[in-house]
Amino acid sequence: MPIRKELLDILVCPQCRGKLDLIEKEKALTCTGCRLLYEIRNGIPVMLTDQAVTQDNDQPRSTPRLP
Repeated sequence: MPIRKELLDILVCPQCRGKLDLIEKEKALTCTGCRLLYEIRNGIPVMLTDQAVTQDNDQPRSTPRLP
């Protein structure tokens, strides 16, 4: 079930309040500001920053970055 445009228009990134874009092939929302990726599960966006993935390294935010 795709996300309706009306819902996408009112959702914002919980981290930076940035605009979210839908990436249909990955079933995710991506923030245009801080570049976090929020997974969509069963048609519901998981808007938890600790479960978001950074687009820079594709690791969950809670995973420490290695030097």
